[in-house]
Amino acid sequence: MTDSNKEFEYGGMLINGFAMIFFTFVLIPALIIGCIAAGGEDNLWLSIGGTAVLGILFIIGCVGYFTQEPNEARVMIFFGKYRGTCRRVGYFWTNPFLTRRKLSLRLRNMDIEPIKVNDKVGNPVLIGMVLVWRIKDTYRAVFDIDSSSLGATGTSISNAALERFVRIQSDAALREVTGHYAYDQSGLDDAELTLRDGGEEINELLERKINDRLSMAGMEVVEARLNYLAYAPEIAAVMLRRQQASAIISAREKIVEGAVSMVDMALKRLEEDKIVELDNDRKAAMIGNLLVVLCSDEPAQAIVNAGQ
Repeated sequence: MTDSNKEFEYGGMLINGFAMIFFTFVLIPALIIGCIAAGGEDNLWLSIGGTAVLGILFIIGCVGYFTQEPNEARVMIFFGKYRGTCRRVGYFWTNPFLTRRKLSLRLRNMDIEPIKVNDKVGNPVLIGMVLVWRIKDTYRAVFDIDSSSLGATGTSISNAALERFVRIQSDAALREVTGHYAYDQSGLDDAELTLRDGGEEINELLERKINDRLSMAGMEVVEARLNYLAYAPEIAAVMLRRQQASAIISAREKIVEGAVSMVDMALKRLEEDKIVELDNDRKAAMIGNLLVVLCSDEPAQAIVNAGQ
């Protein structure tokens, strides 16, 4: 399906509403009163006919008025045929036989509730997002989405139909994007992108995928951002323990690295300052004691050798 914009500007009759007020509410009532006053026995039927015609014109004239605010549009339909989209702002009068379907072009927020999806490695995760969208092609929004069952009328398009379409397509795009990435780096190459650290790249991909789906209905996504990401409850506890274990291992590596450097520094200082000469056995004992003291979780207890 092509993504070209099918709408075009309405080029039919569009008259300033305040100018038409004079004709509808002043001139026509004056003519009606004139016909009634001029009626007599000789002109009775002519007076009745003229009054009836003017009365019909008055009723029809009252139907043609409409007011349009900024970021609103009306799709003009003449007996089933699309005649264009009016985006002009103001108070107007147009052909009363035109069906004018009102659409809001303003930005809309949608909070997509977290859904359960399997990531790239098969872990179930809960993921949600915030969506900012708007209508871009009024033709597609009106004629390509079935909203008859959700309260659409002859003068408006159902917001519930638009929101339901956006929500369903956004869920589908979110599931597709989530399936391409793992939750975090556990068991993966450090250079590989994940959901946790993807940031703008994940958001841009998500926005592009949703736009591809919504373009068929004349809508566009202005911004899409992940606002919730967590493991599913059934594996959350296990994953938490795994993260804690990884953190402990990383901390231990730092502690051991620091302890070895401190032991090496101590031995070099002892040799350089010639404080004491140690043979290999005493060096080994000293290194062992220092590593125990530096790497232990609990404070070391000193043992004083008083001799015999």
